[in-house]
Amino acid sequence: MDLILWRHAEAVDAALNEDDMARTLTSRGEKQAARMAAWLDRQMPDSTRIWVSPARRTEQTAQLLGRKFKVNPAIGPTGSVDALLELVQWPHAKGCVLVVGHQPTLGQTLSRLLGLDSLECPVKKGAVWWLRYRERDATGQTVVVTVQSPDLL
Repeated sequence: MDLILWRHAEAVDAALNEDDMARTLTSRGEKQAARMAAWLDRQMPDSTRIWVSPARRTEQTAQLLGRKFKVNPAIGPTGSVDALLELVQWPHAKGCVLVVGHQPTLGQTLSRLLGLDSLECPVKKGAVWWLRYRERDATGQTVVVTVQSPDLL
């Protein structure tokens, strides 16, 4: 199974009493998301299943990919690692799954899957972490396929 974790691109800062779920991408964020979406579209299989947080900024990020996606609150800003992994059926699903979500959940998921000592791995806005689960000698392994930042594209 391949799991791609994509943090939403740069969004406007939350103003006092503003609805966090309604925050939109900045113009820089739109450019970041467009660059990453073009790269992902060339790399991902056509059969990739895509899950997106219901926050506006994640939906805007995913829309630039130009593929169908499903929205699920389990990967929203208050989501948990367990909910994310259950949704994508890690590590037993077949094929490739893309999740467009938020910190700290994405970083916490990376830390758990990679067996890191820290509780959270930093994930830059707009960045992608591509993981693969495989079995070698009857032992499950999580392999980092690539980490990509929109600033490098």
